[in-house]
Amino acid sequence: MAEPVRARRLTDQEGSRLQQVVRRGKHGSIRVRRAMIIMASASGTPVGAIARLVAADEDTVRDVVHAFNQKGLAALDPNWAGGRPRLISDDDVTVIVAAATTRPEKLGLPFTCWSLRKLAAYLAGHPDRPVRIGRERLRQILHERGISFQRTRTWKESTDPDRDAKLGRIEHVTSHFLDRCFAFDQFGPLSIRPVHGASWAQRNRPARLPATYHRTHGIRYFHGCYCLADDQLWGVMRARKGADHTLAALKSIRAARPGGYRLYVILDNLSANKTPAIRRWAGRANVELCFTPTNASWANPIEPQFGPIRTFVIGGSDHRSHTVLARRMQDYLRWRNANARHPDVLAAQRRERARIRSERQQRWGRPKLKAA
Repeated sequence: MAEPVRARRLTDQEGSRLQQVVRRGKHGSIRVRRAMIIMASASGTPVGAIARLVAADEDTVRDVVHAFNQKGLAALDPNWAGGRPRLISDDDVTVIVAAATTRPEKLGLPFTCWSLRKLAAYLAGHPDRPVRIGRERLRQILHERGISFQRTRTWKESTDPDRDAKLGRIEHVTSHFLDRCFAFDQFGPLSIRPVHGASWAQRNRPARLPATYHRTHGIRYFHGCYCLADDQLWGVMRARKGADHTLAALKSIRAARPGGYRLYVILDNLSANKTPAIRRWAGRANVELCFTPTNASWANPIEPQFGPIRTFVIGGSDHRSHTVLARRMQDYLRWRNANARHPDVLAAQRRERARIRSERQQRWGRPKLKAA
């Protein structure tokens, strides 16, 4: 029997980048959905549950996972077909990338960073291989190679001495005991303020939200629990993080499986999640706590589930109070748990759309594009 498809273990940088894409949702919808697929698969979520999470076919989920295992984060960007023949050779691209990633000072130029105009001018007079290229095409090539104009930043890696052991344990329990695996995490802080989002609207007439500079409602945290086997998500809003709230969430997980057999709960390596009282209760309740490594919360299977909450509950909202926000959150969770579409229905819908698109292209004599 073939092993189930699963993304390889993420590095700290990959996990942090995927978590950023999913939580902030500032990139295109394709990148966000692919990031959710990779995070969910790497944390042990089954392919069927991932397909329902991103409203995609199971084969699409497998293709994205295989692509990530082969080429890493480059799998976030699909390769679209079409376009005229290339005018810039691979050797030209190599020269462009090398120049763009080299500080101008090292090349004897009197500035510390490139602009597109300065870079294009330097390439046109390159001493070894002149490359004449317009600024827009130059921007496109840099974007395709993952090079963007950005501010310098700090970085960090997990310093947990038990990093590999913890990740290995999470992979083991999600592979062998999926029907008894749960995940817990705190999502927030959440404040009461207008939050930008996206919606359908008349062109040049976007939906508008009031500006605010007064945030007097404080913050809240959503304490969420996720069942990997049943693909069910639930939780409550709390005013703070604390061991008492974590213990209450763990008891709700135990109540969801009252049989007394062993459960496995994946949660972050926070001090509020591993107090002596929580450990004593876990021993009595036959619950194993599987902690993610320090600074590696991306390994928690619940993390991809927070992306849709950010988009459909927080994004584009202007809630009046935390009570209203909590009510909207519970309404969405009930809808989400009750309206998970079956993957066979999604596949049938895609086949029908492909058939209609093919007939339309044949009717108008347009050539078909190759699949990405």
